[in-house]
Amino acid sequence: MNMTFLLRTTIAILAASGCAFAIPASAQQKKSEPTEQATLLGQFGDWGAYKASPGGKTVCFALSKPTSAVTDPPGRNRDPSYAFVSTRPAEKVKNEVSVIVGYPQKPGVDASATIGTASYVMYTQNDGAWVKNAAEEAQMVDAMRKGSDMVIKSISTHNTKTTDTYSLKGVSQALDKVAAECK
Repeated sequence: MNMTFLLRTTIAILAASGCAFAIPASAQQKKSEPTEQATLLGQFGDWGAYKASPGGKTVCFALSKPTSAVTDPPGRNRDPSYAFVSTRPAEKVKNEVSVIVGYPQKPGVDASATIGTASYVMYTQNDGAWVKNAAEEAQMVDAMRKGSDMVIKSISTHNTKTTDTYSLKGVSQALDKVAAECK
């Protein structure tokens, strides 16, 4: 399944469900209407746990918005950004970390995620980024559970440098709820 399509579908589901992470009306108009809605399983600090069934396949995810978003040069317009940790049982995917940056990323240029002293390389496609080395994903999720903040750095197609900081408060509880709901 195309990762960007899945993330876009998830965001559209969230927009339609009126979730705690509201998407501005202008961004909603750009997205197609989903056929099914996500259900908020619980809000835990800065992270929400959700369950949806796009195309009849169950998807559970923890989601957060950045607590700080900085662009260089400053003031660049972009769609909302999000960090996800997704579980898709039908595809045997558990705790897949990804982000949506809010505008197209520079092709061939990796993004980075830093949690405490640990750093992870993320490959980019369109406006999304995923952990480049899938073998590091469990390690990253463990670091997220133990850390206080996650910093995502990337570069847009227009050479805008972006630094999004996500609070990790509540991520452990959100991930636990996702694991309980999506087996």
